[in-house]
Amino acid sequence: MRFLIIGGTKFIGPYVVRELIRNGHDVTVFHRGESEADLPSEVRHVRSPLAAIPVVQFPSEVLHPTPDIVIHMIPMGADDTQAAVDAFHGLAKRLVCLSSGDVYRAYGVFMGLEPGPIEVGLLNESSPLRSTLFPYRAQAKSTSDLAHYYEKILMEERAASAAELPATILRLPKVYGPGNNSDLATVYQFRHQPQWRWTHGYVENIAHAIVLASLHERAVGRTYNVGEEYTPTVGERLQTLPPSDMPVSTMPANFGQDMAYDTTRIRLELGYREPVAREECISRTLAG
Repeated sequence: MRFLIIGGTKFIGPYVVRELIRNGHDVTVFHRGESEADLPSEVRHVRSPLAAIPVVQFPSEVLHPTPDIVIHMIPMGADDTQAAVDAFHGLAKRLVCLSSGDVYRAYGVFMGLEPGPIEVGLLNESSPLRSTLFPYRAQAKSTSDLAHYYEKILMEERAASAAELPATILRLPKVYGPGNNSDLATVYQFRHQPQWRWTHGYVENIAHAIVLASLHERAVGRTYNVGEEYTPTVGERLQTLPPSDMPVSTMPANFGQDMAYDTTRIRLELGYREPVAREECISRTLAG
């Protein structure tokens, strides 16, 4: 199959590209050319300033040859998602969009953006979403700042409603691995909250989920949580990690609200299993 990867040269992207190439697929990566990842020689590159976030225009080179599947690694809101739908409907068979667990109402409760009680238990794909949009807008320096227009809820709505280009949506956890969150700050800085739970995922395992969902026909029109099968507490994670003197977070948040995702759906429907075991994930991450 022919794949177009929008983004794809940073962190998760190269793992997705390499797995697709290993499986014998043709891959084109559309990117700015500012981050040249170590990708297989078979990969076709389309380098253009149009690949800067938000991606709202596409050069003709990405349309020929026509991709079967478009994996959008960096959709940030309604407008750039609609731009992808407009560009590839009638050409590609499917659009795969990466979302985030920050769409859930529980995230709004955790951050103090949403009123009401905490969400108890694991968050599944049917859990309520935030009613407060643009969760990072208060941090934006201008209207062109990503924090101003970022909203994965609107991205999901636009992708899911585009009948002319069926979509698969993947809600990612906190991803870690060599090159990003490699100091495991998202564990160590919360050691003062040992009972809190936040779903993580190792970068290669997350990439495998993206590839699996991109290839599986059953994933058409579906939304999946992605992440570890069991979400440990911060205290449980620390039991298997070396000590650290990293400063604890002073972020104001409601740590009574866990951010723990139920990943049963992708496991049952698509047969997802992590290719890299947790102990190896930690070892590779800490090794840099």
